[in-house]
Amino acid sequence: MSTSLAMMLILAGCGTSSDSKVASSEGDVKKVIVGTGTQFPNYCFIDDHGKLTGFDVEVVREIDKRLPEYEFEFKTMEFSNLLLSLQTNKIDVIAHNMVKNPEREKTFLFNGEPYNSSPTKVVVNQNNKTIKSIDDLKGKKVAVSATSNAAYILQRYNKTHNNAINIVYSNGGDDIINQLKTGRIDATISTQFTVDYNNRTVDAQQKAVGSPLANDKVYFILRKDETALSGKIDQALKEMKSDGTLSKLSVKWLGQDYLKEAK
Repeated sequence: MSTSLAMMLILAGCGTSSDSKVASSEGDVKKVIVGTGTQFPNYCFIDDHGKLTGFDVEVVREIDKRLPEYEFEFKTMEFSNLLLSLQTNKIDVIAHNMVKNPEREKTFLFNGEPYNSSPTKVVVNQNNKTIKSIDDLKGKKVAVSATSNAAYILQRYNKTHNNAINIVYSNGGDDIINQLKTGRIDATISTQFTVDYNNRTVDAQQKAVGSPLANDKVYFILRKDETALSGKIDQALKEMKSDGTLSKLSVKWLGQDYLKEAK
């Protein structure tokens, strides 16, 4: 083995992400296209400097550093397009606070190691005093993003309650905030973190009510045939949990260590 090649292999084991990719150039580096969004505050968004960042994004970047045999590249899009883009091979992984449900599991592969948790509640205008649980949403207009787990929760409820809730499908983000603030809808389904963020940054005037509808573990979604990549992602996540990296990212971006809820 030449001296230069030996140095490259050493760098592959201990260098930064970019070092690792260069070091692995002697072999095959597989590019992985990661689908994510830009409008989910602190999870995946564009910061004031025009950079894509957030908890999910930075978790992927850390995984990328630890897997020199892969090169992870982001592709941003509307949340509602993520699952179709995965199914049609336009992306390879979804990183957008995704949780399991039976419909998704029929078609896609979830990696085995959760990296976050997502407790969801009914969210209403701060002045609303009548809606206190999902049962109080009967006959009400509730906006959620199409293909989201919030939509799945409402659809599942409607199947056993004679379509009692009027589900309004939205692009999410600012649209739902504005509709709820102006009274065009009665509620949405979201997390306490998102409610607090919206109230702090855009005076959304929201509050979360009732018990959690779900406290689901969060995973990456892949195509069914990507078992090898899924296993490698799990390997990196286990290392990140063990050395505290994942907890630090959760505290930095989400304000507390949600990892303990996802174990």
